[in-house]
Amino acid sequence: MDHFVVTGGRPLRGEVRVSGSKNAALPILISTLLTDDPCIIQNVPDLRDIRTTFALIERLGKKVARSEGSVRVESRGPHRTWAPYDLVKQMRASVLVAGPLLARFGHVRVALPGGCAIGLRPVDIHLKAFEALGARSSFSRGDVVLKAGTLKPKAVRLRFASVGATENLMMAAAALPGRTRIVNAAREPEIEDLGDFLTRMGARVTGTGTPTVTIDGTRAL
Repeated sequence: MDHFVVTGGRPLRGEVRVSGSKNAALPILISTLLTDDPCIIQNVPDLRDIRTTFALIERLGKKVARSEGSVRVESRGPHRTWAPYDLVKQMRASVLVAGPLLARFGHVRVALPGGCAIGLRPVDIHLKAFEALGARSSFSRGDVVLKAGTLKPKAVRLRFASVGATENLMMAAAALPGRTRIVNAAREPEIEDLGDFLTRMGARVTGTGTPTVTIDGTRAL
């Protein structure tokens, strides 16, 4: 389709139910990897990327139950820390599992949709942020591997206000006791939604919607 044609001049009536935001739902669903407690998320849209996220977090050890827009996520068994290519290739946002898994388990392996050609998918912003907290990154057979003995909260400046890197760092910081500050953070509405959810989980997130986001994390979310 090249264009839309809208003919106005007619009164509008009726009601429309607005769907939940996919961009908000994806990181919120992934952030459930930070806890073994059940989480319930309301008004989750029924879209392909959402279903891919269900499959991804189930592969990593979660159980997902959906009922009329409400999603319940709980632990099913031992967590896995490898997000394989067959799922990651379907959705770029899969790299968001790196933050919660790295902070919680000290290591994570995530396939890259473009193999080692990271220039096409700039995960380098994510990696630099994790390295600033003390992680080590490497590449193996098209996967990025992150390891950390102990991540340390600190101020991290992003070279670009990346939504994904901001979300990934927020999730990792939520599981670190102490204060992490993200400078040049993204300011999109989904950043605010994720901050609200992490705060409900037990962290304290302030400054969302501004260039500086502060996260006071805790081990027990």
